Amino acid sequence: MDFKYEEHRIYSVDDDGRIIAQISFPMVEDGVVNIDSTYVSSSLRGQGIAGKLMDDAIDIIEKNNWKTYLDCSYARVWADKHPEKSHLYL
Repeated sequence: MDFKYEEHRIYSVDDDGRIIAQISFPMVEDGVVNIDSTYVSSSLRGQGIAGKLMDDAIDIIEKNNWKTYLDCSYARVWADKHPEKSHLYL
């Protein structure tokens, strides 16, 4: 799957331009983002796509020395499975 990277957003679209996977992590204060949404089309679930979106978003967050809130329920579950990244979570 090809991901497109924008500031505070990673996503993929199908051949018709519809979003089929997305994660957003807008800046909410200086040096702090909020992973507020992770979406994967129901036809693609179970393939590890949401995890890849989280991996990529966390890489960006870490490289920028940001911290993150985890308002997205999937992000909270993912974070529980990745305690090695706990220094990033608020």
